[in-house]
Amino acid sequence: MRAEFDVCIEEEVFITDAVKRDAARARAREFLAATRAAFPGARTELMEPQLIWSTPPLGDFADLRRALTALRSGIGALAAARGLGLLAAGTHPLALWSRVRPRDQAARGRVLRDLQMVGSRAVVCGLSVQVRVPDDVSRVDLMNRIQPFLPLLLALSTSSPFWQAQRTGLLGYRLAAARELPRSGLPPLFAGEADLARYRDTLVTAGAIDDPRHIWWVICPSPGGQTLDLRIADSCTRLDDALAIAALYRCLVRRLAAEPDLNRGLTGASQAIAAENCWRAQRYGIHGGLVCEASRTVRPVRAVLAETLGLLAQDAEALGCAAELDLARWIVARGTSADRQLALFTEAQGRGLPPREALVGVVDWLTAETIGANPTRH
Repeated sequence: MRAEFDVCIEEEVFITDAVKRDAARARAREFLAATRAAFPGARTELMEPQLIWSTPPLGDFADLRRALTALRSGIGALAAARGLGLLAAGTHPLALWSRVRPRDQAARGRVLRDLQMVGSRAVVCGLSVQVRVPDDVSRVDLMNRIQPFLPLLLALSTSSPFWQAQRTGLLGYRLAAARELPRSGLPPLFAGEADLARYRDTLVTAGAIDDPRHIWWVICPSPGGQTLDLRIADSCTRLDDALAIAALYRCLVRRLAAEPDLNRGLTGASQAIAAENCWRAQRYGIHGGLVCEASRTVRPVRAVLAETLGLLAQDAEALGCAAELDLARWIVARGTSADRQLALFTEAQGRGLPPREALVGVVDWLTAETIGANPTRH
């Protein structure tokens, strides 16, 4: 049985051709078979070059680090032996969605028929963090009240500055592509558990969807279980970043559960401000600011993070993840994956390389960093 506030981290990654640096379209079948044999929990996503793995539910972040390290390095070794690589980022710098095929037409047929081009364009990868909520706490209430904190988590995770082999001008483009999906973005402010259940049951009974998991909000209670699942974050290239965001989210869930008046009484205006801040996180990452409803000012991400870490200090101590929570400061100090990608791209262009060749170096850094193979960490 899962303990209160246990964490499961689920990472989506791209499978990359190690020679072409593009999304893999060959040699993947043997790799996937070997991966499933060695890591039974790994599975494919809707589109061919995407792979998902997850840790078991754990309460100790040292165990989470070991589990993620084993997954990244072990599956990375299986990929490298077959001329492939793994890339943890919100978008693949060189992948073109028009050249990516569904993994299994028969199994995914209904979803793709429904989504059409929108589904084909969903070539993005995210980080999911699932936290076990105490039985006597409403997950829908937590889902409502945590929404003002979500833009900070997005800003810290940004790893998708490129799309379709082009620089987007955003630090986190993934959410822009993901928002094309129906039932995505921030969830409505539901009245309670019964209200959400009525929404889900109505869609399934009416035949609008055949699986509640096809509700793709950036925060959502799991359809069968007692977790509240975070989905707003880009897939994190650096392992430390994934652990920092997981620790920050876990502590937020505990704080909101312990303090039921925190963010109580959010309105439509409150949610619209949270949505605006999600856009600001996509656009500027950690370098912009977030709108504060109380002061009606834009506050730097660094200041918002410092205030949030102060709020969560006791939760981090109680949960034994103070060191991982403090890694969030390091993200702000040295930049996100998106910052490093853009620095590499700009430096390569400064040496006279054309855009596509400049992106090759970005892909190489991403694949090495994903499995922990970079000799010098940035």
